[in-house]
Parts: sequence; C-alpha cells; structure tokens
Amino acid sequence: MILANCSEFERTLALHSAPALLGIKPACLMSLDRAQADIYNNAQFFNQKAVSRGLKIKILCECNSRCLMLLYSEKLLEKHLRNNECAALLEKYGYSRSMPLGQCLERLAERCAQGSDFPHEIGVFLGYPLEDVVGFIKNKGCGYKLCGYWKVYGDVNDASRIFKRYDKCRAFLCNRLNEGMNIYQALRIS
Repeated sequence: MILANCSEFERTLALHSAPALLGIKPACLMSLDRAQADIYNNAQFFNQKAVSRGLKIKILCECNSRCLMLLYSEKLLEKHLRNNECAALLEKYGYSRSMPLGQCLERLAERCAQGSDFPHEIGVFLGYPLEDVVGFIKNKGCGYKLCGYWKVYGDVNDASRIFKRYDKCRAFLCNRLNEGMNIYQALRIS
C-alpha cells in the first residue's frame, strides 16, 4: 500500500482503524511513535472534524517513545459496553454498569497507565467476541485456534469472515488515500 499523498497520522488511521472509521467495529487501538507525528494536534483536529460522525480519539497512555490511542464510535462502543455479558466481565476489572462511556474510558486509561499488566479487558472495548477475550485472559495468550486481528479461541469461521471484512475496510480507505484524498475526504467528513 503506497499512501504517499497523506500525512503519517492519516496513514495510521487508515491502516489500523479502518473498521471503526467505517462503522463496523466499535473501536480500534493504535500505537504511534511520538517522534513521527504531532499526535495531540492531529487527535484534536480529528475530534473536531469527526464529531458529526460520532467518532473520537482518546489517548489512553504514553511513554517516552510511544502513544497508545483509541479511535472509537461513541454510539457503537456505548451499545457494546452495555451488553450484559460485556458489562459483567468489565465489572471484574473495576468498571460499573452505571458508568457513562467517558468514565469507562478513563478507567481503561488508568489501567493502561498502571504499567504492571496490560488490561486485556481492552478486547471488550475493541469489539472482539467475548469468548475470545475470556479465552485470551484465561490462557494468557496461548493455545489459540487462529491469530488475525485478535487471537481466536472460539468460532474460527466467524472470526475469519470478520477478518476479511476488516481487510476490505482497510483496502477501501487506503485506496482512497492513494487516489489523493485525505482521510476526511475519504470518510466524507466536512
């Protein structure tokens, strides 16, 4: 994928967040090199432009060299986190069912910043099948059936179909950027 006519930040969005940008996934996670992009200004600009689509970027944590960002659809993520099974799992990690989305994201950011162990419940925020999130936590990332956008412990056929849909989203956005559009033009965000 060439993607020469767009910023590094836009390239990262297209490559790593296309399914969330196109509305088929509640959120995507990106790790950016702090030296390569003006992360705060780019994230702020994105949030201003994409508010009409209900898309936002939240910086979860950062270290000397990297910045971990969550790009999410407010509507899709809120609905996903309110699912009874998802909410029950998140309660085990200090989230409550009554927390608004903003507080859930703050709790996730706190857990990311703690640094001792990565908060693997993040798979719930990313819209991974609950069976796979639980399988990953239980098996400590080992013994999976398939590895793609996430490690699959449950339905391999369903996960493979989802992976293909995500690939199509990435190809679509990357093609638009290769045609000379910026990410906002590609998403029809004015």
